[in-house]
Order: sequence, then C-alpha cells, then structure tokens
Amino acid sequence: MFYLTIDVLGTAAFAISGVLIAMEKKLDLFGVFIIAFVTAIGGGTLRDILIGNTPVVWMRDHTYIVIVLVNVILAVLLVNQLKYLRKTLFLFDTIGIGLFTMAGIEKGLSADLSPIICVALGTITASFGGVLRDILCNEIPVIFRKEIYATACIFGGFCYFLFRLLPMNAEYAYLGGILVIIAIRLLVVKFKISLPSIYKKES
Repeated sequence: MFYLTIDVLGTAAFAISGVLIAMEKKLDLFGVFIIAFVTAIGGGTLRDILIGNTPVVWMRDHTYIVIVLVNVILAVLLVNQLKYLRKTLFLFDTIGIGLFTMAGIEKGLSADLSPIICVALGTITASFGGVLRDILCNEIPVIFRKEIYATACIFGGFCYFLFRLLPMNAEYAYLGGILVIIAIRLLVVKFKISLPSIYKKES
C-alpha cells in the first residue's frame, strides 16, 4: 500500500506538471490531456518494457488513466489560482522525479536486479516522461541542459541503498531517498548550481 501510494502521488504530480506546460503552450483540451498523460506514464512505460513487465501497468490498471484525467480537470479549473506558473511547474516536477525515481527502483528490486540497474531504472522512470513532454512541446529536454536533473535522481537512488544499510525501517529509507532528490533539486536551482558545459564561450 505504501509503494502504491508513492506511485499514485508521482503520477498525479507529473500529470499536473504536464498540464501546466501544455497550458503555457496554449494547447487545446485534448492536447493538454495528451501532454499530461505522456508526462505521467512515459517513464513508467519505458521502464516496464525494459524489464518485460507487459502489458505495461497503465494498460492493466486503469487507475492511472483516471488519475491523469482527474488532475487535468482540476488543474484546468484551478489554473487561475496558480499565480506563479513557473514555480508551480517546478514544484510538481521536482516532487514527481523524487517519487518516480523510488518507484522505479522498487520495480527493479522486485525484478531482482542489481542496485546499479535499479538506480538506472529509477532515473528512466523519473526522467523519460519529462523528455517526451518537452519534445512534444518543442522544448529542449531539461535533462539535456546544464540543470542537475537526472543526476539528482542517481544520487538520491544511491543514497536510498546506503540508507538501507542503516538500522532503520525500509519505508524510512525509501522516504529518505525521495527527500534527498527533492532537496538536491531545490538547492541547485536556488543557488544556480549546474553541470559544467563542454563548450567554450566565444570571445
């Protein structure tokens, strides 16, 4: 139940981030739903295909489609109350990557995969929906820019496995991994920390 709750919350967070960016692009209602849906289930779909968990989860459990639909309706109705659109988008996106990274790691553990592969699966789960969202909205995906995004997922994933070595409840280790990812994203944006560019500035 705990892990299902995390998965549902991650789906909701990413669906809302998809709605917000779609509305920024002034898409119609169908376009808003598609962007929200792709953002929410894109990473999990790729993850399930990679581990052979087919049909993928949203095809077997329509709860995920309902979650996306409900969040699209709510976000559309409440969009006028979301005054700081960019900050709201960043917040939901940040929460989403924290939740989905750990959901992906849990799927990897269920498939008896090694910690490194589990972290890779978690990063794919957290990042790929956003990649599809940005491509469909004609944006350069955030993970391909200087922002620390996928790196936060990787670091938080490894922290989770370190937490598991400590004498603590597994659920606390799980929450610890989520909080590490969210904290890293908040800190790097606040203090404008980014990965070094490989390109030299033109003089």
